[in-house]
Amino acid sequence: MQKDLLRIATRKSPLALWQAEHVRDQLEALHPGLEVELLPMTTSGDELLSQPLSQVGGKGLFLKELERAMLNGDADMAVHSMKDVPPVLPNGLGLVAILERHTPEDAFVSNDYDNIDALPQGATVGTASLRRTTQLKALRPDLNITLLRGNLQTRLRKLDDGEYAAIILAYAGLERMGLADRIRQRLTADIMVPAVGQGALGLEARLDDPLVASLVQPLVCDDTTACVTAERTLSERLGGSCSVPIGAYATKSGDTLTLSGLVGKTDGSQVLTAELSGPASDAKNLGEQVANALIAQGAQNILDELKV
Repeated sequence: MQKDLLRIATRKSPLALWQAEHVRDQLEALHPGLEVELLPMTTSGDELLSQPLSQVGGKGLFLKELERAMLNGDADMAVHSMKDVPPVLPNGLGLVAILERHTPEDAFVSNDYDNIDALPQGATVGTASLRRTTQLKALRPDLNITLLRGNLQTRLRKLDDGEYAAIILAYAGLERMGLADRIRQRLTADIMVPAVGQGALGLEARLDDPLVASLVQPLVCDDTTACVTAERTLSERLGGSCSVPIGAYATKSGDTLTLSGLVGKTDGSQVLTAELSGPASDAKNLGEQVANALIAQGAQNILDELKV
């Protein structure tokens, strides 16, 4: 059985469209005769911009409409930034491919300052992420961290309009949009632990449609899948969502996976970290172990306080 048309649900933001087009072009090159159609959609997460995601339903708001389209049969697949994908997906849907990861770290973007250390006392920094806020506050308790939401271009425009001294963005998004020249400092994992799955693209589809899974199989990156699986397992074990400041970053060397995890208070007053290595073939177990190491240090108390 062959498929002649594959419909990809995607958000309408320029970055989301780039990601969907990136997948479309690869699939059409792999499968001559296959037509891939994009179904751009506006999601709740794109519309509810005045409040932190943690207060309006989490990053899953970027997926809800796309997932409904798949479950209704209007779309066959969706392309997501893995950092936006919750640990648990709706019944009937699953990740059928995780692609090779782009740069996973965060980026410091400013028109006037070269790095975090160069910011003046009390400078205003924009981010929508509790994870970034926690780590920024730990590094520089004096900074004024304020909410910054909207697509990439909107965030950069607000920086250029002088609303912020600096903003923190995902490095990969700037790269994909050809905006890497805006980056003043690459925030390596020793400075700021990235978000779970950051830099990787995931393909979500109905679990009862094996044909889609077979079409995307050549796009699967085993190394990235192992890393992201470890990170997502850690997040799920800790009840991860955008309402809790959790960071996780895995790297693979040979057959060994090394996973760093972070949980902290949003005021930066307490930041817990843990790092362990294990076989890449046992990525889920490594995620559990690092999560348990964080819990042993008191991570559950921090997370419980945030949920009150």
